[in-house]
Amino acid sequence: MALSKKPVTGMKDILPEEMEIRDYVISVIKETYASYGFTSMETPCVENIANLNCKAGGENEKLIFKILKRGEKLRLAEAESEGDLVDGGLRYDLTVPLVRYYSNHANELPSPFKALQIGNVWRADRPQRGRYRQFMQCDIDILGEASNLAEIELILATTTTLGKLGFKDFQIRINDRQILKAMASYSGFSEDDYDNVFIILDKMDKIGLEGVQAELLEAGYTNAQVEKYLGLFRDMEASEDAVAYIMDVLADILPEGVREGFQEIIESVEATKGDFFELRFDPTLVRGMSYYTGTIFEIAMPEFGGSCGGGGRYDKMVGKFTGNDVAACGFSIGFERIILLLTESGFQVPKAGKKIAYLMEKGIPADMLCKVLAQAQKEREEGNQILVARMNKNKKFQKEQLTAQGYEDFKEFYKEPLK
Repeated sequence: MALSKKPVTGMKDILPEEMEIRDYVISVIKETYASYGFTSMETPCVENIANLNCKAGGENEKLIFKILKRGEKLRLAEAESEGDLVDGGLRYDLTVPLVRYYSNHANELPSPFKALQIGNVWRADRPQRGRYRQFMQCDIDILGEASNLAEIELILATTTTLGKLGFKDFQIRINDRQILKAMASYSGFSEDDYDNVFIILDKMDKIGLEGVQAELLEAGYTNAQVEKYLGLFRDMEASEDAVAYIMDVLADILPEGVREGFQEIIESVEATKGDFFELRFDPTLVRGMSYYTGTIFEIAMPEFGGSCGGGGRYDKMVGKFTGNDVAACGFSIGFERIILLLTESGFQVPKAGKKIAYLMEKGIPADMLCKVLAQAQKEREEGNQILVARMNKNKKFQKEQLTAQGYEDFKEFYKEPLK
């Protein structure tokens, strides 16, 4: 039986043309984030299964690729539950590993710690356009900064990066978990109901207000609760200033400082940002991860028709490892979706020099080969990208392939001068 030459479902091979774009995007990301003071770090792809199942990852905890115990520890015949067989798993995001990393190395790290982490993660999800079971994430996080400076810096650094990659007219949608909870409390929902209410609210962009209303009633909530809750969204939509309206309504419920902090983030970003994106308050924004405690944000791109990244504040996660809470906030770019959009748009990596192909006829003598290689080396030192290759029999087809790869000039070398 022949071996399968296709990758595992939900994972993909990356061809050179896409790899060139990926390498370029990573270089832009690293350079831009470094200019904001973020430093690169890395964590293992495998985490302790207890860390991955710490009730912080929301629905993603159902999608973990689990790893069996090894050697003598794996006792299949004696196993009574999954816990007897599994002790590790592939990470499903970069945040849980980062928090473990910070908890382990806090004394060796600066405060605040501005981290940049780029790496693959794995989820046993249903593959679809822009979604894979193995995919790269790109996160920036600030740990140890309790003020709104963290949110402001994260938004500005992320949007600057997207702008350098040529993206325009996208939105940064922003909300706050404390506003979400206050709205639910104001409407008469109990705290135990919040997660279920938010799961339904998160479908607003797909099923609309009427769909959310129907699902809330079907879930057993009273008509009075549902009407009061959805009335807030209707009134905000009709208001000239939705943020001011909801802050006034919830003035007696919101924790102290939430209003001032949220408005400071919006005003600071608006005063600093360029005209290539819009910052928009979205009271329906939920974000799936249950570890978020405050501000949440998401990137919405019209070209994709969905989210291309997001993040928020998670001030309680470090405490799960150390017993002491540390302020933390992060923003993740949807790397694979960004690559998809660039690839589909025909994006070409900018080149400082030319891409030139040196094509040599087979049988060129050694002294001529040395001259060709020396000349190629000299052109590389001048900033050009030089490919040295043997000339194929079908030279025309070879040139067509190289042209498709971005080569704009050809130099041909023959073992004997052409007549």
